[in-house]
Formats: sequence, structure tokens, C-alpha cells
Amino acid sequence: MLIALTRGVSPAMNRCELTHLQRRPIDIVLADRQHQAYQATLAAQGCTVLALAADAGLADSVFVEDTAIVLDEVAIVTRPGAPSRRPETTAVTLALASYRHLALIEAPATLDGGDVLVLGRDVFVGQGSRSNAHALTQLQTILQPWGYTVRGVAMHDCLHLKSAVTRVAPGRLLLNPAWVDATLFQGWDVIPVHPAEPAAANALLLETALIYPRHTPLTRQRLVAEGLMPIGVDISEFAKAEGGVSCCSIIFAA
Repeated sequence: MLIALTRGVSPAMNRCELTHLQRRPIDIVLADRQHQAYQATLAAQGCTVLALAADAGLADSVFVEDTAIVLDEVAIVTRPGAPSRRPETTAVTLALASYRHLALIEAPATLDGGDVLVLGRDVFVGQGSRSNAHALTQLQTILQPWGYTVRGVAMHDCLHLKSAVTRVAPGRLLLNPAWVDATLFQGWDVIPVHPAEPAAANALLLETALIYPRHTPLTRQRLVAEGLMPIGVDISEFAKAEGGVSCCSIIFAA
């Protein structure tokens, strides 16, 4: 059974952190409606949705992926790069304690879960404004007993590594080659995003389904041409906050 840990839309979301985008008004009512539909899509694909309450004091807290990395062996609670986001980990830690042994990323390390792409026993960590080199060392120490290898990845012009590359099928990645070097992922078949949709590389792969945003139709056509069948969700309001479909949940086996 898959658990999908989510968190409600904060009424303060218009004060979200932004790095690469100019601020645009977010319709909170529409964002909440989109989030409910997103959770319903996860449930329809067999996930048990564990929904945490929204927090009016934590503008970015709907982007729960950044607060933890959950593997079969351990859950790693992060230390987000934006100081305003660090209190988000409290509720997530309590929720995950029932499912996994917990490990913590500690200062001076900073780590956002959106920077972490796990491909088998290889853990790729984007090195940008939110996750630093200290996090690589701590992650390797935590994960070494289970045979994982942690690798730092340079990226450009995007907030998180998963803005630039995600897994869309066994052995296959969706990637923006302008934001991350495809040759870093040896042995993986790469599907490039459409050049007109640079932010289209973020997808959410479940056991039997691929969740994908509706607002990037040109890249969706590329996925379909490759034999994939993405399930569309509307996340227009979350995209204004530099969010994607993977950002709004933490997926793990119970």
C-alpha cells in the first residue's frame, strides 16, 4: 500500500518564497480546489492519502515534499534552505514517526526534498540555493548502511533538481537539458521537455500511474509519443509558487 502524505493549502500562500519567478497573485480558493482534486487523483490511483492540516503561518507548507525524504529503510527529515520553511518539519516529523525510523539533517546543512532524486541506490542531490554540500555529507553518512551512493548535481535557472528532471517510467527520465546535464544519469533513457516549456520536467510516478500537469501540453505530447499515458491534473496556482506535481506529496510504501 502506498501512503501519500499531503498538507492543506495555507491561506498565506501569497507570501510564499520565490527564487526565479516574479510574484503573481495566487487564487487561494482555486488552489484549494486544485489541491483537493490532486488528492482525489492520488486516491483514485490506490494511494491512502494522509492529509495534514493547513497552517496559516506557513505559506509554503503545501509543498510537503521538501520536508522529508522517505525510503524503505528510513525517513530523513530535512532542514529546508529557506529559514521561513523550517517550522514545516514539525508536523511532518510527527506524521512519519509511525511509519519509519527517523534521521535528521542538522545545521549547517540545508536540504529541500525537491532537490533529491532517488534512482535505485543512487541519490542525486541538486546543489542550488536550497541544498548545500554539508547535506551531501550528512545524507551519505545516514544512508551508507543500506548501500546508497549520494551524488551532488549542478543545475541552472531552476529552484530544485526535480524542477529539471524526474523519473517517468522504469529506466526513463523526463529532463530539461538546459537546466541539468543529461549525461550525469548514465544508463537512463532521457525524454527532453519541449523547448517552449522549460518547467515541464516535473512529474510524479506512482506504481502504476504517471501524474502530470495539464498546463504543459507540448511536453505531454512527447510523453504520449513515447508510449506513456500521463494523468493530467490542474496545478496552475501552484506553478505560480514554483511548485509542481511532485512537490505536494510524499509518497512511500506503508
